[in-house]
Formats: sequence, structure tokens, C-alpha cells
Amino acid sequence: MFISVLIIIGLIILDQLTKYLVVAYVAPVGAVPFIPHVVELRYVLNEGAAFSMFSGKQELLIIFTSIALLGLLYYVLFRKPTGKMEYIALLLIVSGGIGNLIDRIFNGAQLFKGGVVDFFNLLFMDFAVFNVADCFVVVGVALWSIYLIFSELKERKTKKIQTLPNNEGNNE
Repeated sequence: MFISVLIIIGLIILDQLTKYLVVAYVAPVGAVPFIPHVVELRYVLNEGAAFSMFSGKQELLIIFTSIALLGLLYYVLFRKPTGKMEYIALLLIVSGGIGNLIDRIFNGAQLFKGGVVDFFNLLFMDFAVFNVADCFVVVGVALWSIYLIFSELKERKTKKIQTLPNNEGNNE
């Protein structure tokens, strides 16, 4: 459990540090090239969730995110994920969720009225501006989805083998 907490704290610090640097150095100028013609750093304060959904509904987003994160955190720390991939996926989701929740609660002129600092802007396609915490969440959800799919397939295969008559399961 101690290592899990350290990893989560480390990832949150990485997210918050990148956001701090963007606010300090990018916000005053608006945007700077990161990878020319591919990605720029552009300061955006997103008052919604992914793709600005639920914009202006900070209280709802804070409540929903907090409940979801508490459930995932409980699972990671006390129920123990069954595989390394699931463990890594959940650590990423929790860390990214907490990183964005910190922004949502403390950014802005009034407590609970802020937004999330986003800054990666893809220049080669029309896509939402995002941040490091978003990357953690997306990669975590993708890994967890892959893990769940393969776990389910493995479980079905095991059940199928167990239900075979004795001579069908043997290759002797």
C-alpha cells in the first residue's frame, strides 16, 4: 500500500508541476511550439470535463469525480488488483483523476469555481487541448480495458476446459 501511495503522489506531482510551468511560462504568451507543426503548448482553462462537456458544472464534476476516485482508491489500496496491468492502469486513472480534481477545486477566483489547466494542443488534427493527467487517465482506461477483456477471455477459456468431458480435455 505504501508504494501505491508513493506512486500516486509522484504522478500527481508530475501533473501539477507541468501545469504550474504552463501557467507560469505559457499563459503569458498564449502558446509556444513544443514539436513544430505537430504539438504546441497552449494555455487553456477547461471549465468542463473531457472535450468541455458539462462546462460550468463544477460542483457536479467535483462530486462525481470524488466518488469515482474514492471507489477506485479503495479498490487499489484495500482490495488489491489481481494483475500488474490492472494495478498500473488503476494507479494511472487515480493519479490523473486526483490531478485534475485538484485543479477543478482550487483554480479560479472562487473556491470550487475553477477549471482544469490544459495545454497540449495537437496541430495536425482537430482535437481537444489536454494535459498530463488526461494522458494518465486515457492510458489507464485503455490498459484497464485491455486487461478486463483478456481476463474475461482467459476465464471463459478456463471454464470451457473445465466443462469438457474428461477424454476431450486430454491430448494423450
